[in-house]
Amino acid sequence: MLQTLVHFSVLLHRIPKAFGIRHFVTRHFPPYIITTIIITYLCYMNIGFDAKRAYHNQTGLGHYSRTLIQSLANGFTQHQYYLFNPKPSLLFQFNNANIHEVLPGQFLHKTFSSLWRSQFVKSDIKRLNIDLYHGLSHEIPKGIDKLNVKSVVTIHDLIHERYPNQYPFVDRKIYTAKFTYACKTANHIIAISEQTKQDIIDYYKIPNHKITVCYQSCNSAFMQKVSEQQQQTIKERYNLPDKYYLSVGSIIERKNLLIICKAIQLLKNEIPLVVIGNGGSYMQMVKKYIAGNNLQHKIIFLSEHKNAQLTSFKSAADFPAIYQLATAMIYPSSFEGFGIPVLEALNSGLPVITSNASCLPETGGNAALYVNPLNENELAEAMIVVAENHSLRAEMIEKGFAHAQNFTPEKCAASVMSVYKKL
Repeated sequence: MLQTLVHFSVLLHRIPKAFGIRHFVTRHFPPYIITTIIITYLCYMNIGFDAKRAYHNQTGLGHYSRTLIQSLANGFTQHQYYLFNPKPSLLFQFNNANIHEVLPGQFLHKTFSSLWRSQFVKSDIKRLNIDLYHGLSHEIPKGIDKLNVKSVVTIHDLIHERYPNQYPFVDRKIYTAKFTYACKTANHIIAISEQTKQDIIDYYKIPNHKITVCYQSCNSAFMQKVSEQQQQTIKERYNLPDKYYLSVGSIIERKNLLIICKAIQLLKNEIPLVVIGNGGSYMQMVKKYIAGNNLQHKIIFLSEHKNAQLTSFKSAADFPAIYQLATAMIYPSSFEGFGIPVLEALNSGLPVITSNASCLPETGGNAALYVNPLNENELAEAMIVVAENHSLRAEMIEKGFAHAQNFTPEKCAASVMSVYKKL
């Protein structure tokens, strides 16, 4: 890019005066304006992304990918963004003129799309003259360091290293191999929290200077007030109660839905819990507890509602209204890389009760109420206070809006772009 700038400057001064261009430009535009124009329109990058999660994932990794790509494309329009997607998807789409979807073209690559994503994609990266490739979820293609392409990888968490017993042996080994390769091979690593950065240093022995913390943002739809009419439409669509606590996330052991259910059992109020998320064996264990304690009327699995098959639910388009109708977000996870539902709730004006562990105090700041994630009595007390203490609720909502300003899409995109530019 610097070479292009030099060539342009030399060319400008070699243009004969007879053409009038050099005279016009130098007379009517001061040097700093000329420099800005050159940098803006000539010093651009072709940036590639591993976009599997952006097109197909409906949880945290997908939300991170879509929000970051959209924010970069909106805020840094001089660059071109190439999204390498192993399979077509109708669930999520991007409409910016500077965003380009790249699908496997050859029959072999289409047939073995996972292999294309991890290895064969290098031929497309080279063909499209990609300057920088960003693996948005722990992985980069094998051998990318042999190309004349800079690479960045985002590491969200190392939960499989901290809680190995919660993962099948083979899965854990695959994750460790992929994560380690990406961290050692990429030119730079983005960690989405200080907690994750420290884990990368501790578990993979990566030097501090190779890692930058770039906090993530959330979909800007959570930052907009949903009209009362639309809220009523969503309430009726999903048969939501007048008041409810809200739990959002995969139903797995470390997120502690069972602890929330035990807290609900202890509560004297009649506010039910609405759960958005799916799971396997742990979810069945939670349901067994619910049935054994006659809590079926107080625990609502919204993902099992008939209208959860709607695109507006699968794409989370209906979630801002669901958040804004709730009484409080309950998120007592034992460990997270960031905890995106906490930020979504803060932006929605929804009080948050979350864990005092891992990175969650980073995400919640001074706006959330913190509890021991494994203590249902402490959680129940917090849920009663947040539901009934109106002055505390107002204070938490006000602080939540303020703290969320640290994680705007613009700030998060700028921090990532600063990483790109220094490579």
